[in-house]
Amino acid sequence: MSFPPSFLDELRARSSLAQVVGRRVRLTKRGRDFVGLCPFHKEKTPSFNVVEDKGFFHCFGCGAHGDVIGFVMQSSGLGFREAVEQLAAEAGLEVPRASPQEMARAQRQVDLQAAMAAACRFFEEQLWSPRGAGALAYLRQRGLDEATIRRFRLGFAPDARDGLKRALAGVPEALLVEGGLLRRPDDGGASYDWFRNRIIFPIGDRGGRVIAFGGRVLGDGQPKYLNSPDTPLFQKGRVLYGWAAAREAAQKAPSAIVTEGYMDVIALHRAGFATAVAPLGTALTEAQIEELWRLAPEPILCFDGDAAGERAALRAAERALPILRPGLTLRFASLPAGEDPDTLILRFGAATMREILDAARPLGEVIWAAERGSGALATPERRAALERRLEERARAIADRDVAKNYRQFFRNKLFEAFSAGRGRGRPGAKAARFKEPLPDQVPPSNPDPRRLLRRRSEQALLAAILNHPVLLDELAEELASFDFSAPELDKLRGAILNLAALHSELDAQRLRDHLCQDGFTRAVDGLLNSQVYNHARFSRPDAELAVVREGWRRVCHGLQESGQLALEIDRAERELAQDMTDSAQARLARLVVLKQRREGAEGAAEDEAAGDGTH
Repeated sequence: MSFPPSFLDELRARSSLAQVVGRRVRLTKRGRDFVGLCPFHKEKTPSFNVVEDKGFFHCFGCGAHGDVIGFVMQSSGLGFREAVEQLAAEAGLEVPRASPQEMARAQRQVDLQAAMAAACRFFEEQLWSPRGAGALAYLRQRGLDEATIRRFRLGFAPDARDGLKRALAGVPEALLVEGGLLRRPDDGGASYDWFRNRIIFPIGDRGGRVIAFGGRVLGDGQPKYLNSPDTPLFQKGRVLYGWAAAREAAQKAPSAIVTEGYMDVIALHRAGFATAVAPLGTALTEAQIEELWRLAPEPILCFDGDAAGERAALRAAERALPILRPGLTLRFASLPAGEDPDTLILRFGAATMREILDAARPLGEVIWAAERGSGALATPERRAALERRLEERARAIADRDVAKNYRQFFRNKLFEAFSAGRGRGRPGAKAARFKEPLPDQVPPSNPDPRRLLRRRSEQALLAAILNHPVLLDELAEELASFDFSAPELDKLRGAILNLAALHSELDAQRLRDHLCQDGFTRAVDGLLNSQVYNHARFSRPDAELAVVREGWRRVCHGLQESGQLALEIDRAERELAQDMTDSAQARLARLVVLKQRREGAEGAAEDEAAGDGTH
C-alpha cells in the first residue's frame, strides 16, 4: 500500500537525518551541516554532505542524493516499506497498516487532495473570468501584477451559494464537506459553498500541495478573512502560509520571516524576501515555531506595528520559551506604528524593510523589556518582584543549558538596571569605579577603541577565509564555534559555511560570486579593503598559507580568551554588588588589571602583524 503523504511528512520531520547517517558515516560538523566520507563509493576526501535542516544528503563525488528514507534504503538494501517501518519504530510512530480501514483512509486522503486541487483550479478560473473582475481590480490596486497573481495561484469564489458545488458536481458531496469546501446547515438543509464573494489564497502543505484556502471578503462583509476549517488534510495550528516556497528559498540562504497576513507574505516575496511565511489568523503555535526552525535557526517575527502586533509578538515569545534549544531561538523586528510589511514596502521600499529586519531584537531582550516595563525600580520590593518574574521565565525553559544562559543574561540585565543610578560617594561607588560604561552610554561620535579593535579582528578572520577558502577544511569547526559580535558578520559566517558544505573545492573567486548572488555583496566589499588588511596582514590575498593559518588561529583564540575574561569581570562585578567585601573588590581589581595588560599585549601584537604580516 502507499502511505498517506501526511504520515511520510511527519516521519521525515521526526527522524534526524544526521543521527541516522551518523550510524554508518563519521560526520564532522561544518557550520549548520555535516560532511563525511561517502558510504556509497570509495573516497579519501569527504564529499558527502548532510543538510540536516533541509532533510537531504548529497554526495558531490558519486551523485547519491535523497532524504532519510532514501538513505536507509540505499545503505541497508531495504525496500521502501521496510525503510519506513524501521524509521517509524525509532521515531515512535505507528505505521498505517494495510487493513481495509487504513487503505480506505489513505485513499480518502488522496481523494481529498484531488478535490482541493480541483477547487483551486476553479477559483483561479473564476478570478480571470468576468465574474472575478472586481476581485482582480482589487488585487491590481494592491500592486500585484499578473505574474505574482498566477505564481501564488490566487483565485475568486463567486457570490453564489453553490458555485463551487455545481462546478465539482462529479465529486461526492460528503468528500467536499469533509474537505471544508461545503458546509451543511444545522437544520439539515442543502449544503452550500464555504467561500463566497472572496479572494482566495491557496494554502499548501510542506510539499506545496493545496490542502486548504483562505478567503478575503470583497466589500465590508464579516469576517474579513475566513480560513478552511480543520480537516484530515489541514490543521490550522500546524501550517504556515507560504512554507514550501520559503523552504526552497532558504536552501540558498537559511532565513525565515514571519508576518501576519497573506498579502504581507506576497509583498515580502515580491520585494526579494522569499522566506516569508504567515500563521493563519491565529497566534503562533509551538508546532508552527518548530516548522520555522526547519527553515532557519533564528526566524524573525515581524508583526504589525500596533498594540495587537506587540501582543502577538509577546505571546509568540512566551510560547517559544519552553521549547528553546541550543542554537534555536526567535528574533523580533519592530515595525513603525500603523505599518505592516505590505504598506511599508509600498511606501518606503525594500531597503527600509531590510534595515528593520537587520535590527531585529533577540528573544531575551523582548522578554526583559516586557517584564522590566517603564516603571522605576526604586524599592527593594519592586526589584524582588522583577527578579521573581524573570526567574519564572527562565524556569519555563526545558533545556537546562539554555535556561542557565537565560538566567545569566537576566542577571546581567538586572545588575545594569540596579547599578545605573549609583554614583561616587554612594554605597555602590566601589563597584561603579570598575564598571565600564554601558553601550548606550558611549557617545556615538567617540566609539570605544577596544570595540573597534575587536570588530577589525573579526573582520580579518572572515577576510582571510574569503581570500583563502582552501583553509576551510581545517578551520571550519573553529569558525563555526566562534561568537561574532556583529550580526552581519555572523550571517556572513553562516553563509560561507553553508556554501562550503554544498560546493567542493571553492576558490576565492567562486566563493565571492556565490556570496554576492546570495545578497552579501556589501558585506564582502566591507571586508576586502585596506583598513582590514592594514589591521591584520595575514588576511591579505597574497599572504602565504602558513602565515594565514598561524595568524588566523592566534587572533581567533585571543578574541575567545578576551570574551571569557569579560564574562569573569561581569561575574565579579555582580558578586561585589551583592557582597561589598575587600576580597571581592580585590578580585575585581585583579581581573581589570589583567584585562588591561592583555589588551595592551593584543594591541602590540596587532601592530606587529600589521607591520610585517608575521607574529
